[in-house]
Amino acid sequence: MKKLLVASSALVAVAFAGQASASEKISLSVGGYMEQWIGVADQDSGESVNAFQSDTEIHFKGSTTLDNGIEVGAVVELEGETSGDQIDEEYLYINGGFGQLKLGKDDGAADSMGITAPAVGPVGVNDGDLTNWVNAYLPDTVPSTGDHKRVTYFTPVLGGFRAGVSYADDSTSNNDDTATAGDNVISAGLEFNHDFDGVSLGLSAVGENEGEGNWYGLGANVGFGNFTVGGSWGHIEDDFGFGENAKAGDDTDTYDIGVAYSMDAAKVSLSYAYSEYGNRDIDSSSTVTNPIGTGEVSTVDLGLAYTLGAGVTWKSSVFWFDDDSNNAAIADNDGYGVVTGLRLDF
Repeated sequence: MKKLLVASSALVAVAFAGQASASEKISLSVGGYMEQWIGVADQDSGESVNAFQSDTEIHFKGSTTLDNGIEVGAVVELEGETSGDQIDEEYLYINGGFGQLKLGKDDGAADSMGITAPAVGPVGVNDGDLTNWVNAYLPDTVPSTGDHKRVTYFTPVLGGFRAGVSYADDSTSNNDDTATAGDNVISAGLEFNHDFDGVSLGLSAVGENEGEGNWYGLGANVGFGNFTVGGSWGHIEDDFGFGENAKAGDDTDTYDIGVAYSMDAAKVSLSYAYSEYGNRDIDSSSTVTNPIGTGEVSTVDLGLAYTLGAGVTWKSSVFWFDDDSNNAAIADNDGYGVVTGLRLDF
């Protein structure tokens, strides 16, 4: 019996070794993007920020397909400039008939699946770059907790539907393998995408739980001809993101609506967002720390994107905002701005 087991184990080992040697070794390819912007802005609360902004990432990606048809790959995203984490995202993925499994530092399922109003300019109104140019609360209908070390699973697409769920053991695990101070984060989403005789429909329902609080939201986009119209809504509970013993604020509700039009190499969009906020930062920092202000903000963005060539896009935004806060340091701030520049995809 022992000889039979040993022989069987040897045959299995040889079989797997044969499969491994038949697949191609993973070689990483290099890609990414670079954005360089020039802008001017005027606001009531003081001098605007630097007139030159940039964002660059270098992406290393590679994959191999095993003999059984399963694809295994790796992704590493390197920040071109940062005062903190040099690595943006790094994870491995496994694709097969069962769906997709991802393991590593990455956004959660909700962030990957959330649909928002169409916008093509460099500023935008929903989790865009508004706070890179002025001091205001940044509307966000998909306010995910960001990159954490986590496991994520996406189902196969069935009849246009796909579901996803993520689990992170610790919300402070971004750059810390031994993190113990944070809460676990559960992120989930359900999406539907389908074309109906020239009309495309995209729907999403997403949300996250961290510690004692939750956020959740809905989104929809409809495309017909050269037009895309859509919008989204998101709700943040008062204690989301502040931990079990931290002070909470009031609930936050946000929505956006927008329309985009494509004509050959050019795209234009007009979008609007409104948020009644109660537990978020209201300065130019995107870091969530404590509820330093409540209020309401409206913002509008007129965007343009024009493809100049393969991987080269000229983008511009004309934006306006009005932020009414109860924080005496910022109070009622409103203003406008113009931003233009190039995005290179490689």
